[in-house]
Amino acid sequence: MNNAEIINQVETILDKIRPYLNSEGGDLEFLGYKDGVVYVKMLGACADCGMMDATLYEGIQEMLMEEIPEVTGVRNILDDNNPILEELER
Repeated sequence: MNNAEIINQVETILDKIRPYLNSEGGDLEFLGYKDGVVYVKMLGACADCGMMDATLYEGIQEMLMEEIPEVTGVRNILDDNNPILEELER
């Protein structure tokens, strides 16, 4: 599968997860994909939630890795000036 297909699948899965986050006052933004890692930014209530790591790694990451074998991890980017943002495919 090429990166464009992977990104399309990632966005589809994130769109399925989004209503659950929204129901708790949170959301996420897909920032991009590079070398097997999906980069997101947790928003709203999710950004400050004590359960954010569990949501990110035990929920979102597990679902993406189960559905898309090419995905090896998920990272939350907090800083809009993070240099990785310049390298991501969207």
